[in-house]
Amino acid sequence: MIKSKIEFKSIDEYIAAQSVKVRATLKNLRQTIKKAAPDAEEIISYQMLAYKFQEVLVYFAAFKNHFGFYPTSSAVKAFKEKLSSFEISKGAIKFPLDKPVPVKLITEIVKFRVKKNLEKKLLGRKSR
Repeated sequence: MIKSKIEFKSIDEYIAAQSVKVRATLKNLRQTIKKAAPDAEEIISYQMLAYKFQEVLVYFAAFKNHFGFYPTSSAVKAFKEKLSSFEISKGAIKFPLDKPVPVKLITEIVKFRVKKNLEKKLLGRKSR
C-alpha cells in the first residue's frame, strides 16, 4: 500500500497510484469481484478498496509483495482448506503479487460473502 498522506476518493485513483505490475493485479482482482458481485458498490474504506452489498463484502489493498484480501473471519474459516497454500489470519489472506490472482477462489469467496449478507438481511427482517 502506498505510504503517504493521500486520501483516495475512488478505486480508479487508488489503482492509478500503484506500480504498473500492481495495477494489473488490482485490475484483475477488481474485475473478478465485479463479476462475482455485479450489484456491489465500489467504495474506499479505511483507505482500502472495498465492495459493499448490504454491508461490506470484502476489502483489499496492495502491499510491497502481496495484496491483502479481507473477506471477514467467517469466509476465511469457511475456505480454510482451499486457502492452505496462502498466509492467512483471522479475517485476512495474503496473496503474493508474483503469482496469478486466484480468480476461481476469490469468486467463490465473494459469492459466499454475498450470500451471507443476504441471509443476514433476511434474518434481520424476520426478527422485526
